[in-house]
Amino acid sequence: MSHDRSAATAKTMAKIVRMANQIGTFFHSKPHAEGVDGVAEHINKFWEPRMRGHFFELMDAGGEGFLPIVIEAAAQVRRPNEAVSAADAAQAEAGAPGGKGPAQGESTAEIAASQG
Repeated sequence: MSHDRSAATAKTMAKIVRMANQIGTFFHSKPHAEGVDGVAEHINKFWEPRMRGHFFELMDAGGEGFLPIVIEAAAQVRRPNEAVSAADAAQAEAGAPGGKGPAQGESTAEIAASQG
């Protein structure tokens, strides 16, 4: 049973790296500082605490597999137990850029469907 759990954990961690790197790849086309900020902002806005916890487990273990832009952005990503500042809360309430996300009336089913 523990073997199944460790395999699932390894799969989850690989998925965290892959997803973070996809975000990093998208923001890599931006000017460097804007890209780093964009990666951190995306993770802070859209990753639940459990995902950010896995992210930091990997970062604290050396960040192996992450793109450099993701590693740099990690300094701006909120740890799961960190309090949310008033500015971050207001930004999260604003929703995603371009009028997307639950704050703009988009359902989570629509969001999931748009992600393939």
